[in-house]
Amino acid sequence: MQDSIVDGPGIRYVIFTQGCPHHCPGCHNPQTHDPEGGRLADTGAILEQIFGNPLLSGVTFSGGEPFVQAAALVPLAEEIKARGKHLMIYTGYLYEQLLKMQQEGVARLLELADILVDGPFILEQRDLTLQYRGSANQRVIDLVKTRKTGGIVLYKSEYDEL
Repeated sequence: MQDSIVDGPGIRYVIFTQGCPHHCPGCHNPQTHDPEGGRLADTGAILEQIFGNPLLSGVTFSGGEPFVQAAALVPLAEEIKARGKHLMIYTGYLYEQLLKMQQEGVARLLELADILVDGPFILEQRDLTLQYRGSANQRVIDLVKTRKTGGIVLYKSEYDEL
């Protein structure tokens, strides 16, 4: 867990999950791939850190692959949203794949998220100038607008208009 200004809008508290089935070549967190690695974290302590920092605008779930642990993340996400914080999630899955998953917690986690960065990291499409993503194939999806319209709406930062 760490604070970040690159993993979503504003100052973020980033939670790195353990276990990833994607194993993208060039991944910036290869130590999170092994599902047996990492350590257990107390959600109460995590929430205390999040809400003890008045500068945080939101929380980002990263990985590993957060949707591998969707059911375990749901209570944390519900508390984050109940207290008015923004929630962003990184995933190597496509949004369309997540919508079809029958895994416990996936649908609820998608309901709670504000922004989803989807798609695997592709080393050949790496681009360090992209906002919130590492390769050009990945999408930054505004899930709030996507749910309202029924079609995928890409996230647009308030600063994009400047």
